[in-house]
Formats: sequence, C-alpha cells, structure tokens
Amino acid sequence: MGATLSTYATNRDNNFNLIRFIAAALVLYSHSYPLSKGPNVNDPLATLIDMTWGGIAVDVFFITSGFLITYSFFSRNNIIAFIWARILRIYPALFVAIVFCVFVVGLFFTTNTISDYLFDPQTFKFFRRNVTLFSGVKYELPGVFTDNPYMNAVNGSLWTLPYEIKMYTYLAIIASLFLYVQRWLGKNTLKMTFLSIAIISVATHIANHFLSFSADEFIRLFAMFFIGAAFYIFRNHIFISSRIFLIILLVLSLSVINKDLFFVVYSISIPYLVFYIAYVPAGKIREYNRIGDYSYGMYIYAFPVQQSVAAILPGISVAWMVVISFGITLLLALLSWHLIEKNFLQMKGHYVAIEKILRIPKLN
Repeated sequence: MGATLSTYATNRDNNFNLIRFIAAALVLYSHSYPLSKGPNVNDPLATLIDMTWGGIAVDVFFITSGFLITYSFFSRNNIIAFIWARILRIYPALFVAIVFCVFVVGLFFTTNTISDYLFDPQTFKFFRRNVTLFSGVKYELPGVFTDNPYMNAVNGSLWTLPYEIKMYTYLAIIASLFLYVQRWLGKNTLKMTFLSIAIISVATHIANHFLSFSADEFIRLFAMFFIGAAFYIFRNHIFISSRIFLIILLVLSLSVINKDLFFVVYSISIPYLVFYIAYVPAGKIREYNRIGDYSYGMYIYAFPVQQSVAAILPGISVAWMVVISFGITLLLALLSWHLIEKNFLQMKGHYVAIEKILRIPKLN
C-alpha cells in the first residue's frame, strides 16, 4: 500500500523546490506564445485539453502552497510567526522586482519623456498597488510596451499574488477559529471542516467549468489551495503508493479523449500526483535542494523580461523567446534568491519582538 503522507511530510528532503521551479519555467514557456505572437495565441497543449502548461503550473503552485502553508501554520502554532514568515517570503523580493519594473524596464522602454513617465500618477499607482497587493495589481506603465504583440502589460504574472495573500488570510482565520471552537465541538471539528471545504470547493470548481457562473479565477485557486491544505490535515490517512500513482496517471492519460472528462479527472487527481512526485522520487534529483529555491524569482521576473525581449527583437520566434528569456530570468532569479530572499528568510525568528509588543498569545 505504501507509507502514509505523514511519514514523508516530516522529511524536509523533498522535491518541492524542483517542482515549483519547473512550474515557474512552464509559466515562462506558456507565456512565450502570447507574448511573442499576440494575446490570442496559446501554447499547443490548449488545443488538446483546453488547458495551458502555465495554467497547470499555477494549479501546482496553489496545491503545494496549500499543503506547505498549512504545515507552517500548525507547526508554528503562533499567528504572529505565521504572518511574519509569509511577509518575509512574499514582499522583500516582490518590492525589488517592482522597483526593477518601474525604474529599469519602464524607464528604458517608455515612449514618454523621463519626467512625464516618473511623475505620471499611473506610475505611482503601478508601484503602490503591486508592492502591497491589497487592492489587486496594475499591469500598465505609461508608454511601456505599447507596440508589443501583447500590448501594455509589464508584469502579467502578478495576478496570482493577491489570491495567494487571500488564501493565507482565509487559512489563518478558518484554522484559528476552529482550533478555538473544537474545545467544545470535539477534536475532529477541524478535520471535518477542512475536508468539507476541500470537497465543496473542488465540486464548485468542476460545476463552474460546466455552468460558467463565474469567470473569476478565485473558485479555481481556492479549490487548489484548500485541497492541498486538506491533504496536510489528512496526511495520516493518505497512502502514497506507486501503484496508486500509476493507476491515476493512466486514468488521467486515457481521459484526454474528451476535454470535459479530462478536466474532471484532472481536478480530482492532480493533488495526489503532485505529492507523489514531491516525496517519492529520490536519489540525485534531491541534489537540486542544494542549489536554492529560484521559483519565486523565476515567476516574478519572467513576464517583464519576456516583454523586454519582445520589444527589442520584434517578430521573435517562440523558441528563441523561451531560450533568451529563460536565461535572463534565471540569472535574475538566482540574484533574487541569494541576495534577497534567502537573507530575509533568515529573519523569521524576529517575530518574537513583534509578539512581545503586541502581546498576542499562542493559538492553543
């Protein structure tokens, strides 16, 4: 049958860093089509299953995030520590990336004068909204990329980050509330709550595919995040088995005969496939963990780099877009990790000072 997910989850030597890096690279690959050819051109996978590699990659991001963030929340057992850790992971690197977009990419490519560009209210709005994420994101800078195949957007990948922040918030609120009320309702209250949320959200996501009652990506991302969270909550009851993995993979492969059937099977099975790949393959593949976690840097720099390449090399092929933009983005991601992200993550223990000031007690 295999070992339970909890057996693997206690080991930090896993493939999550590599999975997220590959997912970020797939987003870059998928975006290369519309950014070099125009907004109506998708990567070839869309023709087969009505899904792009970039869309699948975003699902993987939210599934892994749901699992790992839930682990972080319950292992820390401290709301201030949890919030502080999330701030350190998201905002320092994001701040530098937005500075890069405004003062490097924007200044170089704007068709406006430097003073008009810098003092345009839209420039400040771009900076303010994208470094906070509280009121959504803004994609355009004045006069930047106006003649690109995918016009105006400077960093379209940022759209997922406000959703990510929302998921952290919902998780903290739901978990804190039910940790409190389970004193009276029983220890299984929290488990049943997360299971119910996961089932209902995935069912709603599937229903939305057929009924189209919402065009917002919230339903999809909420479902992916909270099914990942439910996998963590039920880690003692989920067996990770090569046989189950292969059966699911076979069923998923056969379901491509019908796009709607594939969507249903995919929506149900993708979490198990992700966690199997995260924990079971071992050996030399684990050596990637020694390098670092470049996925976030890849994600937040790829789009502006690709737009820059499209502006400098009009008519560039998709293949060259992938090669050139991947190399530049990887370099920026490497710098982001080693100079910014890794250093700020070492400050996680500083939450103690904040906790003393606010005097907020532990969760239980």
